[in-house]
Amino acid sequence: MSTPTRNDSLKDRLARYRELNITVTGRKSGRAISIPVWFVWDEDQLYLLPVTGSDTQWYKNVLEKPVIRIDARGEEAEVKAASVTDATQVAAVVEKFREKYGASDVKKYYAKFDVAIVAQIG
Repeated sequence: MSTPTRNDSLKDRLARYRELNITVTGRKSGRAISIPVWFVWDEDQLYLLPVTGSDTQWYKNVLEKPVIRIDARGEEAEVKAASVTDATQVAAVVEKFREKYGASDVKKYYAKFDVAIVAQIG
């Protein structure tokens, strides 16, 4: 029996938790900015939905530097992020968020559904 890798521990936490911290690099300041966010973990893909869509500051930072540091209560990783702008794909991410958090909470906390972020965790 092999010992679990750090990645397995991270994936285990992603499967159980409702929130994680992301750290992005400020596009103007160059400083590390940490934000707690909701996420969906599905088939080795991490999905993030910016609360105010393409107007969200951390999203704009990711467009400039598409690397996000994630922290799931102590298990950390650096992941390459990709922007999702296709309406059908964004709608699929929104649906995943509704399944995890409930449609009413997604409606309450999210204002705009024009973009999403996806990151592969190998």
